[in-house]
Amino acid sequence: MARNFKTLDDMGDVTGKRVLVREDLNVPMAEGKVSDDTRLRAAVHTVSELSDKGAIVLVLAHFGRPKVPSPEHSTALLTKPFEAVLGREVRYIDWENATEAVAMLAPGDIALLENTRFFGGEEKNDPAVVDRFAALGDLYVNDAFSAAHRAHASTAGLAHKLPSFAGRQMEAELDALDKALGNPEHPVAAVVGGAKVSTKLDVLTHLVGRVDHLIIGGGMANTFLAARGVNVGKSLAEHELTATAEAIFEQAERANCTIHLPYDVVVAKEFAAHPASLRTCNVHEVAADEMILDIGPAATEALGDVLKNCRTLVWNGPLGAFETPPFDTATMALARTAAALTSDGSLVSVAGGGDTVAALNQAGVAGEMSFVSTAGGAFLEWMEGKDLPGVAALARD
Repeated sequence: MARNFKTLDDMGDVTGKRVLVREDLNVPMAEGKVSDDTRLRAAVHTVSELSDKGAIVLVLAHFGRPKVPSPEHSTALLTKPFEAVLGREVRYIDWENATEAVAMLAPGDIALLENTRFFGGEEKNDPAVVDRFAALGDLYVNDAFSAAHRAHASTAGLAHKLPSFAGRQMEAELDALDKALGNPEHPVAAVVGGAKVSTKLDVLTHLVGRVDHLIIGGGMANTFLAARGVNVGKSLAEHELTATAEAIFEQAERANCTIHLPYDVVVAKEFAAHPASLRTCNVHEVAADEMILDIGPAATEALGDVLKNCRTLVWNGPLGAFETPPFDTATMALARTAAALTSDGSLVSVAGGGDTVAALNQAGVAGEMSFVSTAGGAFLEWMEGKDLPGVAALARD
């Protein structure tokens, strides 16, 4: 497939070259230890490949949101955990002695540089910080899609300063996103869930012009139901946005995009695990003192049938309050349907966002989807149709 960005395959001989590799190693910590090493493992392919090819690999990453340099935000804490997933030595280099320390490295060596955000100008894409980073390397690789929506010195700035390439994780992400919305096989379905329409307004507006089926779940669906005159009781809904929802309905109609809302729902009088007041009803039968907390079984089955007639699926957000059983039922069921269709080769499925990843893991199907993005903000901005500075900077000349 033709790509508008360069990859590691375009780098040529990198033996002895100093390659600055921007990774996302911003992992969660608990009691001083990495509690989820997903992002460390995502960096392995690119870093190992460059090391095997004889490059001097200099890993750039941010860690937390430090206002000033501090030990608890030092990437020194990540050196041993990164070594564990790489299976090879990783050296730590602080900024004070970076030039001298890099000069001592041999082909194949891997070093993790100190937190990029220890420079106040990193997040401002300060040219002086870009120059400081660039002086350490000969080539630049961006492997951090999750940071690509930020025009920082270590993402966009460096890409304009040095010969630049996409790492293997970035390459996989961009290829998957292209299959999902760039050049997808139709029919295309999108599942968009979450609490509020206001946080996904740009996503919805963009998607109705790109997909054939838009499945709306979570609290967002309640706002759309209210716009259609449905009494949603005391459900979470943004009643002030019903006119906005109606405008999206009209836009979808012009674009021949079908919006799917639930016609049966799971309700309760209180939000709690397995409440005594739990019941399933037609969407027009919600009582004034009840709240909609999940999509009902009939609607869930119908949505599964929609997916069976689609070739591409992009998913962001759960269908119900999935963290609290039994309001995870619809999300789990549709996730398993999507995974089964993906496994038999009839559906390309791309999912992303924190809640979505958690839901797919809960359903035990994350590994069966075509691609699951761990990026949060970057994935959302891509769904909004926005240009991502860190990606745009990698475009071929």
